[in-house]
Amino acid sequence: MSIDSQYINGIISNDSKTCTAFVKKYSPKVYNTSLGILQNKEDAEEVTQDVFMKVINSISSFDGSSSLSTWIYRIAVNKSLDYLRAKKRKTPWSVFVNFFDDGQEVIHSVTDFVHPGVQLEQKENATMLFQAIDRLPERQKVAFVLHKLEDLSYQEIADTLEITPSAVDSLLSRAKANLKKHLKSFQNGY
Repeated sequence: MSIDSQYINGIISNDSKTCTAFVKKYSPKVYNTSLGILQNKEDAEEVTQDVFMKVINSISSFDGSSSLSTWIYRIAVNKSLDYLRAKKRKTPWSVFVNFFDDGQEVIHSVTDFVHPGVQLEQKENATMLFQAIDRLPERQKVAFVLHKLEDLSYQEIADTLEITPSAVDSLLSRAKANLKKHLKSFQNGY
Protein backbone atom coordinates (compact mmCIF):
# COMPACT_ATOMS: atom_id res chain seq x y z
CA MET A 1 0.00 0.00 0.00
CA SER A 2 1.42 3.37 -1.02
CA ILE A 3 1.88 6.21 1.45
CA ASP A 4 -0.86 8.18 -0.36
CA SER A 5 -3.25 5.24 0.07
CA GLN A 6 -2.34 5.08 3.75
CA TYR A 7 -3.08 8.79 4.12
CA ILE A 8 -6.39 8.48 2.28
CA ASN A 9 -7.51 5.45 4.30
CA GLY A 10 -6.36 7.04 7.56
CA ILE A 11 -8.24 10.27 6.86
CA ILE A 12 -11.38 8.40 5.82
CA SER A 13 -11.23 6.29 9.00
CA ASN A 14 -10.60 9.45 11.06
CA ASP A 15 -7.23 8.23 12.39
CA SER A 16 -5.79 11.28 14.16
CA LYS A 17 -2.18 10.06 13.91
CA THR A 18 -2.45 9.67 10.13
CA CYS A 19 -4.25 13.01 9.77
CA THR A 20 -1.51 14.74 11.76
CA ALA A 21 1.23 13.11 9.65
CA PHE A 22 -0.64 14.05 6.47
CA VAL A 23 -1.00 17.71 7.47
CA LYS A 24 2.63 17.82 8.64
CA LYS A 25 3.82 16.51 5.27
CA TYR A 26 1.69 18.71 3.00
CA SER A 27 1.16 21.92 4.99
CA PRO A 28 4.50 23.54 4.03
CA LYS A 29 3.74 22.97 0.34
CA VAL A 30 0.21 24.32 0.62
CA TYR A 31 1.31 27.29 2.72
CA ASN A 32 4.19 28.24 0.39
CA THR A 33 1.97 27.97 -2.67
CA SER A 34 -0.71 30.13 -1.07
CA LEU A 35 1.90 32.58 0.20
CA GLY A 36 3.41 32.94 -3.27
CA ILE A 37 0.00 33.70 -4.77
CA LEU A 38 -1.50 35.83 -1.99
CA GLN A 39 1.72 37.48 -0.75
CA ASN A 40 0.34 37.86 2.76
CA LYS A 41 1.21 35.53 5.65
CA GLU A 42 -2.13 35.75 7.45
CA ASP A 43 -4.09 35.17 4.25
CA ALA A 44 -1.86 32.20 3.36
CA GLU A 45 -2.39 30.71 6.84
CA GLU A 46 -6.15 31.09 6.48
CA VAL A 47 -6.18 29.55 3.02
CA THR A 48 -3.96 26.69 4.22
CA GLN A 49 -6.52 25.87 6.90
CA ASP A 50 -9.31 26.06 4.31
CA VAL A 51 -7.40 23.74 1.99
CA PHE A 52 -6.97 21.08 4.66
CA MET A 53 -10.60 21.34 5.72
CA LYS A 54 -11.62 20.83 2.08
CA VAL A 55 -9.16 17.94 1.59
CA ILE A 56 -10.22 16.15 4.76
CA ASN A 57 -13.93 16.69 4.11
CA SER A 58 -13.75 15.58 0.47
CA ILE A 59 -11.01 12.92 0.56
CA SER A 60 -13.56 10.20 -0.19
CA SER A 61 -14.28 11.92 -3.52
CA PHE A 62 -10.60 11.77 -4.55
CA ASP A 63 -10.72 9.54 -7.63
CA GLY A 64 -7.00 8.89 -8.07
CA SER A 65 -6.90 10.26 -11.62
CA SER A 66 -3.96 12.38 -10.48
CA SER A 67 -1.50 12.02 -7.64
CA LEU A 68 -2.63 13.07 -4.19
CA SER A 69 -0.10 15.93 -4.15
CA THR A 70 -1.37 17.22 -7.51
CA TRP A 71 -4.93 17.16 -6.19
CA ILE A 72 -3.85 19.07 -3.07
CA TYR A 73 -1.91 21.64 -5.13
CA ARG A 74 -4.98 22.11 -7.33
CA ILE A 75 -7.15 22.78 -4.28
CA ALA A 76 -4.52 25.15 -2.85
CA VAL A 77 -4.30 27.11 -6.11
CA ASN A 78 -8.08 27.33 -6.48
CA LYS A 79 -8.63 28.34 -2.84
CA SER A 80 -5.86 30.95 -3.11
CA LEU A 81 -7.28 32.42 -6.31
CA ASP A 82 -10.82 32.42 -4.87
CA TYR A 83 -9.52 34.20 -1.78
CA LEU A 84 -7.65 36.73 -3.90
CA ARG A 85 -10.72 37.42 -6.06
CA ALA A 86 -12.94 37.82 -3.01
CA LYS A 87 -10.46 40.20 -1.42
CA LYS A 88 -10.26 42.31 -4.57
CA ARG A 89 -14.03 42.43 -4.94
CA LYS A 90 -15.61 45.35 -3.17
CA THR A 91 -19.21 45.38 -2.13
CA PRO A 92 -21.22 48.58 -2.42
CA TRP A 93 -21.22 48.75 1.38
CA SER A 94 -17.44 48.63 1.69
CA VAL A 95 -17.23 52.32 0.82
CA PHE A 96 -19.43 53.13 3.82
CA VAL A 97 -17.58 50.69 6.07
CA ASN A 98 -14.27 52.34 5.14
CA PHE A 99 -15.77 55.79 5.60
CA PHE A 100 -16.98 54.98 9.11
CA ASP A 101 -14.01 52.82 10.03
CA ASP A 102 -12.19 53.87 13.17
CA GLY A 103 -8.88 53.79 11.32
CA GLN A 104 -7.51 50.94 13.43
CA GLU A 105 -7.43 48.36 10.65
CA VAL A 106 -4.03 47.62 9.17
CA ILE A 107 -4.21 47.40 5.41
CA HIS A 108 -1.89 44.98 3.66
CA SER A 109 0.33 46.17 0.88
CA VAL A 110 2.39 43.98 -1.40
CA THR A 111 5.37 46.19 -0.64
CA ASP A 112 5.26 44.80 2.92
CA PHE A 113 5.66 41.26 1.67
CA VAL A 114 8.91 39.36 1.42
CA HIS A 115 8.88 35.60 1.00
CA PRO A 116 10.48 33.91 4.04
CA GLY A 117 13.06 32.17 1.87
CA VAL A 118 14.62 35.46 0.72
CA GLN A 119 18.00 36.42 2.18
CA LEU A 120 18.18 39.67 4.13
CA GLU A 121 20.54 41.37 1.67
CA GLN A 122 18.14 40.58 -1.21
CA LYS A 123 14.96 42.00 0.36
CA GLU A 124 14.83 45.16 -1.76
CA ASN A 125 15.18 43.20 -5.00
CA ALA A 126 12.73 40.58 -3.73
CA THR A 127 10.16 43.26 -2.92
CA MET A 128 10.29 44.53 -6.51
CA LEU A 129 10.11 40.98 -7.85
CA PHE A 130 7.06 40.10 -5.75
CA GLN A 131 5.36 43.36 -6.76
CA ALA A 132 5.96 42.36 -10.38
CA ILE A 133 4.69 38.81 -9.73
CA ASP A 134 1.56 40.29 -8.17
CA ARG A 135 0.86 42.19 -11.42
CA LEU A 136 0.90 39.02 -13.53
CA PRO A 137 -2.36 37.58 -14.88
CA GLU A 138 -3.65 34.79 -12.62
CA ARG A 139 -2.57 31.76 -14.64
CA GLN A 140 0.89 33.18 -15.35
CA LYS A 141 1.27 34.00 -11.67
CA VAL A 142 0.24 30.51 -10.59
CA ALA A 143 2.50 28.79 -13.13
CA PHE A 144 5.43 31.01 -12.10
CA VAL A 145 4.86 30.42 -8.37
CA LEU A 146 4.52 26.66 -8.81
CA HIS A 147 7.62 26.46 -10.98
CA LYS A 148 9.99 28.94 -9.34
CA LEU A 149 8.91 28.86 -5.69
CA GLU A 150 7.60 25.30 -5.40
CA ASP A 151 10.02 23.80 -7.92
CA LEU A 152 7.35 21.75 -9.68
CA SER A 153 8.08 20.29 -13.09
CA TYR A 154 6.18 21.36 -16.19
CA GLN A 155 4.25 18.08 -16.04
CA GLU A 156 3.29 18.60 -12.38
CA ILE A 157 2.14 22.14 -13.13
CA ALA A 158 0.22 20.88 -16.16
CA ASP A 159 -1.50 18.25 -14.01
CA THR A 160 -2.32 20.80 -11.32
CA LEU A 161 -3.73 23.36 -13.76
CA GLU A 162 -5.24 20.68 -16.01
CA ILE A 163 -3.42 21.94 -19.10
CA THR A 164 -0.66 20.57 -21.32
CA PRO A 165 3.07 20.94 -20.58
CA SER A 166 3.40 23.08 -23.72
CA ALA A 167 0.72 25.41 -22.33
CA VAL A 168 2.76 25.62 -19.11
CA ASP A 169 5.82 26.53 -21.17
CA SER A 170 3.81 29.26 -22.90
CA LEU A 171 2.49 30.61 -19.57
CA LEU A 172 6.00 30.71 -18.12
CA SER A 173 7.43 32.40 -21.21
CA ARG A 174 4.74 35.09 -21.07
CA ALA A 175 5.21 35.44 -17.29
CA LYS A 176 8.96 35.99 -17.72
CA ALA A 177 8.38 38.58 -20.47
CA ASN A 178 5.81 40.39 -18.33
CA LEU A 179 8.09 40.26 -15.28
CA LYS A 180 10.92 41.84 -17.26
CA LYS A 181 8.57 44.58 -18.44
CA HIS A 182 7.22 45.22 -14.91
CA LEU A 183 10.68 45.19 -13.34
CA LYS A 184 11.95 47.63 -15.95
CA SER A 185 9.04 49.97 -15.22
CA PHE A 186 9.82 49.77 -11.47
CA GLN A 187 13.45 50.66 -12.15
CA ASN A 188 12.31 53.59 -14.28
CA GLY A 189 10.02 54.78 -11.50
CA TYR A 190 6.62 53.94 -13.04
